[in-house]
This record gives sequence, structure tokens and C-alpha cells, in this order.
Amino acid sequence: MRQALFRLQHRYAPYILLTPFALVFVVFLLYPLVNSFVLAFYVTSGPKAHIFVGFDNFRFLFDDPDFHRAVWNTCVYAFFSVFLQLPVSLGLALLLNQGFVKGRNFFRFGFFSPHLIGQVFVAVLFSVIFIPKFGLLNRTLNFLFDVPIDTKWLGDPGLVMPALVLTALWMYVGFNMIYFLAALQTIDRQLYEAADVDGASPWQKFLHVTVPGIRPVAVFVVVLSTIGSFQLFELPYIMLNNTSGPDNSGLTVVMYLYQSGWILGDLGFASAIGWALTLG
Repeated sequence: MRQALFRLQHRYAPYILLTPFALVFVVFLLYPLVNSFVLAFYVTSGPKAHIFVGFDNFRFLFDDPDFHRAVWNTCVYAFFSVFLQLPVSLGLALLLNQGFVKGRNFFRFGFFSPHLIGQVFVAVLFSVIFIPKFGLLNRTLNFLFDVPIDTKWLGDPGLVMPALVLTALWMYVGFNMIYFLAALQTIDRQLYEAADVDGASPWQKFLHVTVPGIRPVAVFVVVLSTIGSFQLFELPYIMLNNTSGPDNSGLTVVMYLYQSGWILGDLGFASAIGWALTLG
């Protein structure tokens, strides 16, 4: 009897232990995922009003100029997140990895700390910094370069995206720097010594020793930054006072989804946007 009970416990114990995870996965991930896919083929107005429209949501989506603007803005932001933010992060990591830099722990924490604040607080902070006439940025640029002190960073369609990029640069450059710094510290110092013996220049050591050494982490950071860029929502939404900015200059794909689903109330169309973002 005991042996039979032991065999049953041994046989079914893995399934019992996996049951809590399976329930959470089905209730909070699988069911919402399937339901959102089904909703993408309906027009909804409230929780019970559903009208089947087939692929009309997707047809309207790809014909909507607001969606095109949202995709363009999001891609521009993602471009600068990868090709401006990450090189700056790598440069800071290379600098702090040098032995002659004093107080490296202080600078590491100083550069990383903006990421600990959170996007909402950073958005509020920079919306004050970008205020015309009295904002810190305008006063500094006016003092150094005689830039007009009444420049409307968040009111000019051509300056909204640079303002968002600058804000994200301040917030995330230190976060990505930590990844690069960790990768740099795993590179064997003997490789640099061998390169010195061979007469390699600093640039050659960077290309042939540093870059291969940090490549896995660099790929990870690029993927992480790209995914994060396409999820951009809180930063522009708060900085632009719960709007998409003048001429939709701050509209992102996730903001477009939010406006469609929660402001206009069409969760079916919002689901279509979400699936277009996921599959795109």
C-alpha cells in the first residue's frame, strides 16, 4: 500500500507542483491573449456590444494617417535610442572602466540613479525643465549660445521628439552603461596585453578585443532598447499633458492604442493595434 502511494506521489508530484503556475498562466496570460485576438475582429462599444467586422479593423488601421504618424514617431525614437543613447552608454562605460578614474563607484551610481526614479516623475521633471522663459534648459542655452529663451520645446511639432529623446537619454544612458560596464569587466586583461605586445593601436584593440568581448551583451542591450522604445507611452503622455502633442508629434503606437481602447472605447480596434505592434 505504501509503495503504491509512493509511486502515485512520485508520478503526480510534478503536475501538482506545476498547477499553480499553469493556473496563473492560463488566467492572466493565455486567456487575455486569445480574447484580445478574437476582439481584434470586432468593433466594440462597452463590455457587451460587439459587432463582427472581420479584417476591417486592420484595413482601417493601415489606412489611418494617425497610425502612420504613430509608427513613424516610434521608429524615430527607437532609432535614437539605439544609435545615440547606446554609444553614449558605451562611452561612459569605457571611461569608468579605466583604472585612473577616481570615485568610479560614485559616478556609476550617479549615472544609474535616474533610472530608479521612474518615467512619470522624470516626465514631470522635464516638463518643468522645458518650460519657455523660466525653464532650466532654455535659460542655459540662452546663456551659452544665445538661443531664444521662449523656445517652446513641447509646443513646437519639430522640437517635441528631440525633447523626448533628450529626456530618455538622461534617464536610460546610465542603465545601459551598467550592462556595458559589466561586459567590459569580464574581458580577459591578457588579451589587451597581447594586443600591446603586437603593437595594436587603441582603436584596433577596441575593434578586435573590446567589441568581440561585449558583443553578446551589446546584442541584448540593443534588443532591450528596441523593445522598450516600441512600448513608449508614459514619458510623452505625461510630458505633453495627457495629449499626443501638437500635430500628433508625440504620438506613439502604444499611445494610439490607449486612445483607441480607453478614450474612444473601442477595445476591438485597440486589440488590432496591439496585434499589429506584436507581429510588426
